[in-house]
Amino acid sequence: MNVSANSHDLAVTDGEFAFTWSDFRQIAELVHSEAGIVLTESKAHLVYSRLAKRLRAIGLRSFREYCALIEGSDGADERQAMIATMTTNVTRFFREAHHFAYLKTHVLPNLRDAIQKGEKVRIWSAGSSSGEEAYSIAATVLDAVPDAADRDLMILATDIDPEMLRRGEAGRYQARQLGDVPADIRKKWFRPIQQHGEFDFEAVAELRALVRFKELNLLHEWPMTCRFDVIFCRNVMIYFDESTQNEVWRRLAGQLRPNGILCIGHSERIATARLPFDLVGQTIYQRRGAAL
Repeated sequence: MNVSANSHDLAVTDGEFAFTWSDFRQIAELVHSEAGIVLTESKAHLVYSRLAKRLRAIGLRSFREYCALIEGSDGADERQAMIATMTTNVTRFFREAHHFAYLKTHVLPNLRDAIQKGEKVRIWSAGSSSGEEAYSIAATVLDAVPDAADRDLMILATDIDPEMLRRGEAGRYQARQLGDVPADIRKKWFRPIQQHGEFDFEAVAELRALVRFKELNLLHEWPMTCRFDVIFCRNVMIYFDESTQNEVWRRLAGQLRPNGILCIGHSERIATARLPFDLVGQTIYQRRGAAL
């Protein structure tokens, strides 16, 4: 980690709560060990602004008290809340549209026979946030294979943040969040709702039936025993250091079936010389070789 040890007891900022470089390093080290997220010194003010809300919510007076809480035996829930607060949940429907085009034109035609025969087909949205990616996958699948909901096809949507998962399970979104959804898909797979607070549309039951939301930290044990035909893991690795990235890429390779497809973020790259992937499209990789 790139966190220096200088001025460790000096204040990071003059704010409502006392916050020293020692506090920052303690938080940064815990966030890194728990979630793999790297927080450099340039992120110190961001850490303060985001976590100050947590201090107000639980009635603490300083970051020293907060650090004692998250390091203590009773701090598990707050550690989870801290990780969720430090996670950037930037997502939208059909983000990086070329991935969904590739899924529809190259992947699903090859899987159609297996789907129709009732064979198990699994797709994983890793780092799914509030469900926009998973539902975009589901809509693409149903447009290509209309009876997929009646087959043994499932989309697993995982995220480290339980609040984002609850939103995904609810499947309710504001009209502006569906701005990138083609009109025909929006009309077919989302129904307008009223008297539901700020939400304007809800994913229809057939779309939601394809998706299962589960909490998962990519740095911890993965309980899935199945292999996946397709994995979307996009704009997640940018928060990890290089060694953590390579380890997660390796584990993802082991979770894919041979010839399975991995879609990654636009600013991410995989070292194909060291890992069993071939680049087959724009930020699209195919798993090569026998199962690990």
